[in-house]
Amino acid sequence: MKIVRIETFLVPPRWLFCRVETDEGLVGWGEPVVEGRAEVVRAAIDVFSEYLIGEDPLRIEHHWQTLTKGGFYRGGPILSSAVAGIDQALWDIAGQAYGAPVHALLGGPLRDRARVYAWVGGDEPAELADAIAAHVDAGMTAVKMNASGRLSPVPTAAEVNDVVRRVSAAREALGDDRDVAIDLHGRASLPAARMILPAVAPLRPLLVEEPLVPEQTHLLGDLVRCTPVPVATGERLYDRSGFLPALQAGVSVVQPDLSHAGGISEVRRIAALAETYGALLAPHCPLGPIALAASLHVAFATPNFLIQEQSMGIHYHSAEADLLSYVADPAPLQIVDGHIARWDSPGLGIAIDEAAVRRADAAGHAWRNPVWRHDDGSFAEW
Repeated sequence: MKIVRIETFLVPPRWLFCRVETDEGLVGWGEPVVEGRAEVVRAAIDVFSEYLIGEDPLRIEHHWQTLTKGGFYRGGPILSSAVAGIDQALWDIAGQAYGAPVHALLGGPLRDRARVYAWVGGDEPAELADAIAAHVDAGMTAVKMNASGRLSPVPTAAEVNDVVRRVSAAREALGDDRDVAIDLHGRASLPAARMILPAVAPLRPLLVEEPLVPEQTHLLGDLVRCTPVPVATGERLYDRSGFLPALQAGVSVVQPDLSHAGGISEVRRIAALAETYGALLAPHCPLGPIALAASLHVAFATPNFLIQEQSMGIHYHSAEADLLSYVADPAPLQIVDGHIARWDSPGLGIAIDEAAVRRADAAGHAWRNPVWRHDDGSFAEW
């Protein structure tokens, strides 16, 4: 079997899909994207295709090693994300070729379903409470929310109190039997994070995500020592070597993104590395159905899995371009009682609506993240 064609599709709201076709008629799908830089990743896929066309798609590890190490300059979000999408597609083909779901190829499942969380938004506690109540009514057992908007380098008492008010509203709406995760989105300085994490600790959040930007991973140990709240990070780390200092700092949860961190192949290795440090896996995935399916196959087969992000109804989406807009059969990704049940169809096991994808690509998108400023005009983390 040989790879004969690789195509990419720029589909709203902000995704990039990759289609890998073989001479035996098998087709694999992946989701390689850097949000806000999708066109650049698309160009990287074109370059990698020069090597992949004519190759055996079942030599997944061989190709992963070549694509990640074959260039003198390695790594970074663009190249790692391009490899990630190709890797997902090759695992999809392998599962179809062997007549097995990807989780079976990863050693077999060790859970019947994977817990997921929902995103909630709202600027005021009352709005948050209403949004959370709707998710509770739908059976969700966990939600994630942004802790704040723009943060001052050293936040005022009012800013810290506002974070606590928001998390308090979530805790009240959820009760003690459900979980709230807090996303700082890299918006906090080290002084700000030192103030916020102890302040929210009495509300028992499931985790606090990305309290510092990835360039400050070496400072995470200070935060781990100042709070009992589980510290999570990893959506902007792209390989095992990037996660090692975070784990050495004592983070409780790693959050690699299967569309950024080298795909299924590398995230499995990151999870194994995390397990040796007693850390749990909660894959980052505010993206589309292919990335979610790939993440879930890893979740089904990984012992230290905690919870899975999913993007149904997230604020980046619209009614025309939501999580299930490009799948022909939404059944595998249905959420029941806050979980997605394991499925056993070959490969990634989701049917992509190729006609819908091609129509969407004709329109494309040019999504860019906002750029924020402090009141004095200086750059602020978004």
